[in-house]
Amino acid sequence: MMQHSTAPAGDDPGWFAKAAPEDEGFLPGLGARLDQAIADGKVWNLHGLVVLRSGKAVLERYFGGEDRARGVGALGHVVFTPDTLHDLRSCSKSIVGLLYGIALQQGQVPPPEAPLFSAFPEHADLAHRDGRDRLLIQHVLTMAMGTDWDESSFPYSDPRNSEIAMDAAPDRYRYILERPVIDVPGAHWAYCGGATALLARIIAKGTGKALHDFARESLFGPLGMGATEWVTDDDGEPIAASGVRMSTRDLARIGMMMLNGGQVSGRSVVPAEWLARCVTPFVSADELRRYGYQWFVLDIAFGKPKGWAVGRLERMWMAQGEGGQRLFVIPALDLVIAVTAGNYEREDQWMPPTRVLREIVLAQLQ
Repeated sequence: MMQHSTAPAGDDPGWFAKAAPEDEGFLPGLGARLDQAIADGKVWNLHGLVVLRSGKAVLERYFGGEDRARGVGALGHVVFTPDTLHDLRSCSKSIVGLLYGIALQQGQVPPPEAPLFSAFPEHADLAHRDGRDRLLIQHVLTMAMGTDWDESSFPYSDPRNSEIAMDAAPDRYRYILERPVIDVPGAHWAYCGGATALLARIIAKGTGKALHDFARESLFGPLGMGATEWVTDDDGEPIAASGVRMSTRDLARIGMMMLNGGQVSGRSVVPAEWLARCVTPFVSADELRRYGYQWFVLDIAFGKPKGWAVGRLERMWMAQGEGGQRLFVIPALDLVIAVTAGNYEREDQWMPPTRVLREIVLAQLQ
């Protein structure tokens, strides 16, 4: 099921001014380089691409392709436009991370340092079992709960996948909270859609609003977004970790807001202090990625290598979703790249957005 926004899509007078890529520090032929990569089969099933540099749109492209929607299934062939909604899949997690900070500023949710079970008194009987009293909300924000959760060993069609088991449970929140503690909380990262579900539930309880309603009021609306959707499960609960649908343009707006320290047109939307925590690495996700508050953080090489050097390294913030959905934000380069794609359930789904980032956009920066 979908929770729809009431804001209509259509002309967008608030969209960023266009600029020639060469005027914003790119070598000539940025669009041609993208076209060649698609023609050569290096980038496939791309649905939308927006590149913003210094607050200007230097490249914006849309394509046609087969698509799916979370909770709905196949949509058939879709001709994408600036207004077309697209699944963000797990980019939704990063949006929930931003929403938590807004709700915290409003005094509606507990701080990261608070015990997790203080937000779930209805499950107090679980609080002192198996070391769960050590769990803090910060461990949920950083996916370092140390509980028995496995989303990587089994596909999302397999009931042994922890997220699928959560969706099938009579009480999804109790299912998450009663997972055995098998590691020291905060010590290691484990990909966990259940953590995002807990954050969303805390937001809804604290604000007294459905997650999508709060998102529209506090984030999507102030950013000037068009229509959005947040998929709900059969029980009416939001699929917090992977249920957001919005246009590629609107995904790019989130990146620009972050580059601007949480502000839009001089108005604070997300507290700057919270943004800093979202993109502060708390735990390693793997040999390349680190994790903040629902955001990936990594260093990316930029510039032409000299000898053994790989060029300079720049910090990048990233939201990523299954199928090739990406939001790349590189503050030092004043650069935002939003990608939507249709490579669902493919082992090589990471390649097209990575090549767009490295071989097309960064390779053309002077």
